[in-house]
Amino acid sequence: MKATSKAQQKAAGAALSAKRGETKPSELYDASKEMYDSMSEEELEEMEGTQRKGKQRRNGMFLQPSKVQY
Repeated sequence: MKATSKAQQKAAGAALSAKRGETKPSELYDASKEMYDSMSEEELEEMEGTQRKGKQRRNGMFLQPSKVQY
């Protein structure tokens, strides 16, 4: 399953970190705690590794590529 938002991707990363023992499961909250309990490490890797370009923001607006000129 792929992440549909940047927030989902971050939550999956936090849950994956706990699965690998890099952080304590007691430090997880809300979505990341549910993901930790219900998903395998492979599923979390897939969700966490989703490309960020084009993901929705929390308010539902799509991210636009940076238009900064260097």
